[in-house]
Amino acid sequence: MFMPVIMAGGSGTRLWPLSRGNYPKQFLALTGSHTMLQQTLLRLQGLAHSAPLLICNEEHRFIAAEQLRQLSVTEGTILLEPVGRNTAPAIALAALKACQHGEDPLLLVLAADHVICDTTAFQRAVVQAEQFASAGKLVTFGIVPGHAETGYGYIRRGGPAEQAYLVQSFVEKPDLPTAEQYLASGEYYWNSGMFMFRASVYLQQLKKFRPDIYQACQAALSEQTPDLDFIRINKEAFMACPEDSIDYAIMEPLTATQSGEVVVVPLDAGWNDVGGFAALWQVADKDQAGNVLQGDILTDHTQNCFIRSEEQLIATVGVSDLVVISTKDAVLVAHKDKAQDVKAIVNQLKASQRPEATFHREVYRPWGKYDSIDHGSRFQVKRITVKPGAKLSVQMHHHRAEHWIVVSGTAKVTIDGVDKFLTENQSVYIPITAVHALENPGKVPLELIEVQSGSYLGEDDIVRFEDRYGRT
Repeated sequence: MFMPVIMAGGSGTRLWPLSRGNYPKQFLALTGSHTMLQQTLLRLQGLAHSAPLLICNEEHRFIAAEQLRQLSVTEGTILLEPVGRNTAPAIALAALKACQHGEDPLLLVLAADHVICDTTAFQRAVVQAEQFASAGKLVTFGIVPGHAETGYGYIRRGGPAEQAYLVQSFVEKPDLPTAEQYLASGEYYWNSGMFMFRASVYLQQLKKFRPDIYQACQAALSEQTPDLDFIRINKEAFMACPEDSIDYAIMEPLTATQSGEVVVVPLDAGWNDVGGFAALWQVADKDQAGNVLQGDILTDHTQNCFIRSEEQLIATVGVSDLVVISTKDAVLVAHKDKAQDVKAIVNQLKASQRPEATFHREVYRPWGKYDSIDHGSRFQVKRITVKPGAKLSVQMHHHRAEHWIVVSGTAKVTIDGVDKFLTENQSVYIPITAVHALENPGKVPLELIEVQSGSYLGEDDIVRFEDRYGRT
């Protein structure tokens, strides 16, 4: 029996424009009908484990909770990081949380944004790792390399330890000739960033090698505040925590002592960390011309391309080795070999303070979502979807009035204390400064069109008086 610890932080900037700051790749369905987070949980089915502990950014809390709810995962804990501090502090929070009531479980630490094609092989490696972790070892999973890869760090194995190997060293990302030597030797694995160990063992080693991280995380978790489905920690204490990865903080210095406490379990399961569009192309289903086509696509004399459209038709003629991504508000065209460099575009967007770096046109909220379908200098049109039983906050605007037109479902609208029920094709007007709320009392999603008009239409022109999701 182990506790899954799912690390769901990260921004996934190399998959822009699919991945954005407020909706990164771990929450996207990139390789199937389930999101990457959901796939991470689903591949644990059949293994004996306790309820998962999910660590995510505070801004993504409602997305994470909704995706767990869709899988009927109701017992899991969602621990919120006020800021990102890399993997060593994140795992420390999980280990401290797991031990707070006297338990000392095995922790299976997984990233929420990895692809693993062979679930059976993955589960076999987890079972294999359990015996070593139960004996007090720190286990890492080494990916059996399929080619000379320069984008991953490597693990060099030492002597055998039954069905695994002692770790001789962790190695930085190599150049191509060195990677080819690693592949030919048969002694090196890709560093997957997945681990298994007992919570107390991790904390003991963290206290030994990075007492500053241990103390900061202990202080942060000493003040826990339950908030709906989430656990908040002391923000100031965690912000004071140094930033470091588990590899640098513990695994590498512990391996250097040659104490035999770090073990690598080989994993050959079609693993990919989907670090960019070239990696996504590798793991996706392709047509006879080597193209990955997702959405409304027409091609002629097109080869080895990754093309995805969320809405409009994309047509290509006489091209090869391209990445073409069309979302509702952005288009990316890149050579597949240069697709990793899309991060430079994201940096330009951030420097220009453009919303496309952070937001999609379609924005998810705890009550549902909205899609900004048109806008001008003094108006904005949104399509709003409210989940059954959900309610937006009781609020007021200083600078804009709103018209709501119901497309489908039933809306309960409250304006200055007066309730109205609207159905399909009915509408209502909300004047400037009117205190109002919108609720879906029905059993099916509520769809409506919102037309905003006024001198200022920003999302920060919201004064909340009451909110069931704890937002201010």
